[in-house]
Amino acid sequence: MAEEGQVISCHTVEAWEEQLQKGNESKKLMVIDFTASWCGPCRFIAPFLSELAKKLPHVTFLKVDVDELKSVAADWAVEAMPTFMFVKEGNIVDKVVGAKKDELQQTVTKHMAAA
Repeated sequence: MAEEGQVISCHTVEAWEEQLQKGNESKKLMVIDFTASWCGPCRFIAPFLSELAKKLPHVTFLKVDVDELKSVAADWAVEAMPTFMFVKEGNIVDKVVGAKKDELQQTVTKHMAAA
C-alpha cells in the first residue's frame, strides 16, 4: 500500500472514517495527530512525525486538521494542538498533548511493545 511509511492526511469525514475502520480491522497501532495550520508547535513536530512514520511502517499515522474536520475534533474532545491520540482496535489507549518529541516517541514505543 502506498500509505505505509507516511502520515495520511484526512480531509473529509468519510476519509477519516475509512482510515479508522481500516485501522480497527488491521489491529495496528494508530497515532492520530490533531493539528491546525496556524499552530506553530504543530508545524514544528510535523517533520518528526514524518520521520517516525518512515521508521515504523507497521504503525498507522493519521493527521486531522481541527479546522477542516471540526466535528471529528469535537467527537474526540480535542482541546489543544497538537494532540496525539493512540488508538488500538477502536479504543483510545493513550494521548500526548503538545509538541513533545521524546514523549511521543516513548508512547509509540510503549504501545508497539504491548502489541
